[in-house]
Amino acid sequence: MLSGKVKWGDAAPLWLTCYIHISMKGRADHSTRVELNEAQKKLEKTWGFETRSILVGQAPDPATGSTIFPIYQTSTYTQAGIDDNKGYCYSRTGNPTRTACADVLASLENGIYAGIYPSGIAAIHAVMQIFKPGDHIISSSDLYGGAHRLFNEIMSPIGLSYDFVDAREINNITGAIKDSTRLVWLESPTNPLMRLCDIEAIVAEVNKVNAGRKDDEKILVGFDNTFATPFLQRPLDLGVDIVVHSGTKYLGGHSDVLIGAIVVKDENLAETFKYNQNATGNLAGPFDCWILMKGMKTLAVRMRQHHSNCVTIANWLEAHPKVKAVHCPVLESNAQHALYKKQMSAYNGMLSFEFDGDFDTVKKLVSSTNIFQLAESLGGVESLIGHPASMTHAAVPRERRLELGINDNLVRISVGIENVEDLENDLEQAFNAVA
Repeated sequence: MLSGKVKWGDAAPLWLTCYIHISMKGRADHSTRVELNEAQKKLEKTWGFETRSILVGQAPDPATGSTIFPIYQTSTYTQAGIDDNKGYCYSRTGNPTRTACADVLASLENGIYAGIYPSGIAAIHAVMQIFKPGDHIISSSDLYGGAHRLFNEIMSPIGLSYDFVDAREINNITGAIKDSTRLVWLESPTNPLMRLCDIEAIVAEVNKVNAGRKDDEKILVGFDNTFATPFLQRPLDLGVDIVVHSGTKYLGGHSDVLIGAIVVKDENLAETFKYNQNATGNLAGPFDCWILMKGMKTLAVRMRQHHSNCVTIANWLEAHPKVKAVHCPVLESNAQHALYKKQMSAYNGMLSFEFDGDFDTVKKLVSSTNIFQLAESLGGVESLIGHPASMTHAAVPRERRLELGINDNLVRISVGIENVEDLENDLEQAFNAVA
């Protein structure tokens, strides 16, 4: 289930001898992969996930032979003459390092275009900016707290309207559709309760509605794939229109970069996001793009270990007498286990659990671990522990949090890739410390 076929073999010499120069003479290059030689495109399609994560968009540097793609730390580019450049004129419009980063992510998500943004929430904001006042958006209710804040406090006052529904039940989505609905926004697994939605089934229902609508009235489906990554789940293949990532998390994988991304498969959407990104300057710098590329090279091996450790920890917690409930679809006892098996190739390192204690007890618990670090964020090689009610979801009103199931005794952990017995022992000593 977790193995990827690396089809390198006799094709290696072609890659090593074929450097594809992308020439966009007369205009700045802010597109991805549009002028790659057809032989190279065909070759890349034969590669497995692991090979593409290492090599797509990252040919050896023709000037020096550098195996690792350079950081083009420049704001501008010298031109031979008016309308005579080498594909780049100004780094807001295009930068080779950002293009390479976008190329590899677009390939991993099976998209045609990726835009790289300064953070995950910046990418979500960029999605919201393609809509206009009066447009209606349906969002899954259990989602990242920063998205709640963006939708309710930034976008709603300027004219977008939102309905938040439990996306586990498709009828909740179809029942919320209005004539003005233009987007269904989803997460799966969700943050912090690890709930799933049936992506393919939701897309099918949206397509039924779209069949009777004009092109400019059709409903798009947007999806935050941060928790799953394209190694475990590829929403574009399931019919989703827009995929967003906080690359800060699993894609980067080392808690050393703040970065986000949008990936699409439709030419019109690609052109819209390209134009808007250039017009607004909402983009990541070359060094951050380089760090993300470095992280994506090891995505597959990291996710395998995250999966293995998380399965062990989830089962250990489920059997622990001080734990009231564990939220993790990888558990066979979880009501959505079958959907997990259908929709994801494996799991990540995320779970949450309800500890048998009150707020003060849980506050002490999350401060008593030695290996699990009390911190925001997730998806790094190191294990993190947090208290959603007072950290990641503090922006959500308490009454709303309780309605969603984000109780004061809920603990979220991002299981890293350390020795799993060490992780169990660390949690056990923390549990004993608050006994």
